Amino acid sequence: MYLKLDSIQVDKQLIRFAPDDTRVITKLFSPGNNERIQKIINRVLGLNDEKLLEILEQTLRNFSNRHKDIKRIFKDNFDRIINETDIPVVLKESLSDLPLNKKLLIGSYFTMEYSIESAALFNPSIVEHPDQGILKKGRKRVIISFRAVGEGHLSSIVFRKGIIKENGNITLDKDSALVEDGNIIPNYTYNKKNFILKLKEISKYDLVKEILDELLDVFNDDELKESIKIFKKKNNHLSQEHHQAIETLLWLADSTYEVQFNKDLSLSGRVIFPRSRTEINGLEDARFVVFREDDGTKKYYATYAAYDGHTILPQLIETDDFVHFRISTLIGSGSQNKGMALFPEKINGKYAIISRNDNENLFIMFSDNIRYWENPVQIRIPTFYWEFFQIGNCGSPIKTNKGWLLLTHGVGPVRTYCIGALLLDLKNPTKVIAQLEDPLLFPYEKERDGYVPNVVYSCGAIIHKSYLVVPYAMSDTRSGIAKINLNTILNSMTPAK
Repeated sequence: MYLKLDSIQVDKQLIRFAPDDTRVITKLFSPGNNERIQKIINRVLGLNDEKLLEILEQTLRNFSNRHKDIKRIFKDNFDRIINETDIPVVLKESLSDLPLNKKLLIGSYFTMEYSIESAALFNPSIVEHPDQGILKKGRKRVIISFRAVGEGHLSSIVFRKGIIKENGNITLDKDSALVEDGNIIPNYTYNKKNFILKLKEISKYDLVKEILDELLDVFNDDELKESIKIFKKKNNHLSQEHHQAIETLLWLADSTYEVQFNKDLSLSGRVIFPRSRTEINGLEDARFVVFREDDGTKKYYATYAAYDGHTILPQLIETDDFVHFRISTLIGSGSQNKGMALFPEKINGKYAIISRNDNENLFIMFSDNIRYWENPVQIRIPTFYWEFFQIGNCGSPIKTNKGWLLLTHGVGPVRTYCIGALLLDLKNPTKVIAQLEDPLLFPYEKERDGYVPNVVYSCGAIIHKSYLVVPYAMSDTRSGIAKINLNTILNSMTPAK
């Protein structure tokens, strides 16, 4: 499909990460209408005790092997439908006194399964696993993240675990049969300074300043809601602009949360599923990176795009162990658009990030605050025929002895996506010092067909021994693994003009 450098041999493993419609989580299933909720509950309560128990036992048999604790799921959804909807107080009180079996069966009617990756499993990134114990010499345990897509094109983040062998090939652990979406940790605390910066950025701060003035520098969700309640009580006739600004304030709080998984649950059984109103249409293209602090300690970060169907909100994930995840919003006028990718260490004492602020060219930003980004500096425009439409990154830059290796994606004729490579100066990464003139990876004939044809794409690669190991997506549907000799890539680059 495209010419490529004859000197670069790309070896592709037979491994395929394909959509799997058996991997399901549960979600609350509500008709969104209080009258219908009451009708459903009354129908269940109209069953005689014998029939009710028969239906419940059959339901438990059907779903107990698909979920770790289906009774807990039914009970939680019963509680949610009772406590989080505006059904009459008298009905709520009577329902709270029901026997457990009736609560469980009612909860089952307000439960649905969602197949998280029935449509696609793509746009992977790869990082070293935090646990490197008990391995043969020369091997590395890794985590591969994916964007999983199910019904309605709803995106979530899922994981697989494997080992890179000495020859650059990957073996994978068996996937978990059980999948869970984790528990939201309630009453998360917020930093008022970050809220003010984001609200000023979108010209909403003056409208809600009085609400924020009544909050401490670090506040929680309950305190925020109480301050909003007091503000509304003092101002009976708020303008439409004020109501919109308050919604924006709640929207911003909603995008900051924590997710906790059971540490005994297999990594491949954990899914970060959309929870907030800012990401109801999905979490897109997480770019994970191992970040090394100045003192040598490590932390995992990932940037991703939260999408609500209209607006893209750049978000940051932080974790030490892939069990507990902290999620927050990136702020500053430079925190725009998709495809932000962190450097794995500070540059000249500052955090650094690659971005595509104008949806066309590559930029870089530096900051003292990992969540605050301003003043993007353009470092490269589309240059070669296979990237004339636009360029972007394919994950975080990777440090080599010759410079920062940055994998890129370029969009060419017939919206064909290819993966290329640049080399940035180690001390001054605003400077592109070398580049591949032809694609490193392009869609082979068997990779061209899928949900979005003619696309190869990655959200992050890793160096192991003499190899660059690149997990990559094929046409927004499935994914594979490629390995390339690192020195061959670096030696094939030409100086940037």
